[in-house]
Amino acid sequence: MRIKLFLVSLFVHIALGLGNISAQEIAVLHYGGGGDWYANPTSLPNLAKFCNQHIDTAIAEKIGTVTPGSVDLFDYPFVHMTGHGNVYFSSEEAENLRKYLMSGGFLHIDDNYGMDQYIRKEIVKVFPNKELKELPVNHPIFNYFYKFPQGLPKIHVHDGMPPQAFGIYVEDRLVLLYTYESDLGNGWENPGVHNDPPEVRLKALQMGANMIKYVFEN
Repeated sequence: MRIKLFLVSLFVHIALGLGNISAQEIAVLHYGGGGDWYANPTSLPNLAKFCNQHIDTAIAEKIGTVTPGSVDLFDYPFVHMTGHGNVYFSSEEAENLRKYLMSGGFLHIDDNYGMDQYIRKEIVKVFPNKELKELPVNHPIFNYFYKFPQGLPKIHVHDGMPPQAFGIYVEDRLVLLYTYESDLGNGWENPGVHNDPPEVRLKALQMGANMIKYVFEN
């Protein structure tokens, strides 16, 4: 499916006369609605660096920023979305996101605490005929490189609820992962931002590496 995404991106760039693309870049989603899409600015650079050092990837540590309705979305095999507040996708943005995901793209949504009530209704816009399904603890994403036999790790306490991972599938391929009550992105940040213990940050980075490895190889 990565090949399909690359071909879609290549076709669009040729048609529009855009520049070269890079299959090893990842990006953060700049969405509308007023929520702080820009939260955790050091998260993705740190995750990229960790992956390059530990799981043999070659990800650009300069992270892209892309909007849901942009043609540039198709440049990125992995797009990360986070924040604490409101989220809004227009119908055009929802359609573009759906095309991106069905063409081989992957969206990771990480609730940074407070996003849940907003993002669920926007996901329905993207996939009105599908529903979020909780991933079982034996899902490959929890064991793809690092082993998480209990499933998604708990990084920040928030409401004290157990961490949950929800997904949407297209033809048995996981295209959207929503991590709730975990806050992986905070665990990816620079050590001094949240003062998380090293072992907690390591769990977050290892889970993120599993996600990257899973997406890049499936």
